[in-house]
Amino acid sequence: MAGHSKWAQIKRQKAANDAKRGQLYTKLGREITVAARDGGGDPETNFRLRLAVQRAKDANMPADTIERAVKRGSGELEDAARLEDINYEGYGPGGAALFIEALTDNRNRTVAELRNVLTRGGGNLGETGSVAWMFDTRGQIIIELSDGDPDEAMLEAIEFGAEDVQEEDGTLVVITLIEQLEAVRRGMEESGYPVESAELTRVPKTMSEPETAKAAQAMRLIESVEDLDDVQKVYTNLELTDEMMVAYSS
Repeated sequence: MAGHSKWAQIKRQKAANDAKRGQLYTKLGREITVAARDGGGDPETNFRLRLAVQRAKDANMPADTIERAVKRGSGELEDAARLEDINYEGYGPGGAALFIEALTDNRNRTVAELRNVLTRGGGNLGETGSVAWMFDTRGQIIIELSDGDPDEAMLEAIEFGAEDVQEEDGTLVVITLIEQLEAVRRGMEESGYPVESAELTRVPKTMSEPETAKAAQAMRLIESVEDLDDVQKVYTNLELTDEMMVAYSS
């Protein structure tokens, strides 16, 4: 879990980068559209849509942009491409597992782009099921602790039903069972904690720690995969160490 919390922080910092914000909004909009298409346009009765809309709000996505994405999915607007969910599995340098979630209107394009990036970065695509078993699907809540006692916040999260909680440099990463995600989020918000995001994630069952150079190469590869337009999220079991972060930054 500690390694997963470090990745959660990195993803949060990346999403806050202004240069990445436009791409983030595009990906969030796609997720909202597909969620509305598959489960209807009412967030109250569509759990996936409710999470997608909340994630977009957490990222400060404009309300009218969110509304248009919902309408595209529900059929009120006619300009929606036929997007489909597709998952890919593979490996990075040093054997780190990669689970990749994508939304695409062209599977052939997506897999070709993904295979090209993975190959150039020292990784490869795997068979369906090759790494999925290495992850558990969970809820994840990020809380920025500007003040207050981290230990007290962690205890409250556990009392509200959290499965695991980690604190890293003032950021609380709360892991829940899927069915407890909204209850824990609501409880923390009502207790005065500023919830920055709440979403589904994939938590690795065990972490992989390749040698430093390979780990840094794997991290660069993951960043390249995340930058692909059709890729929504990338999950990995790569353990982040201080030595690896230095090598990655150099």
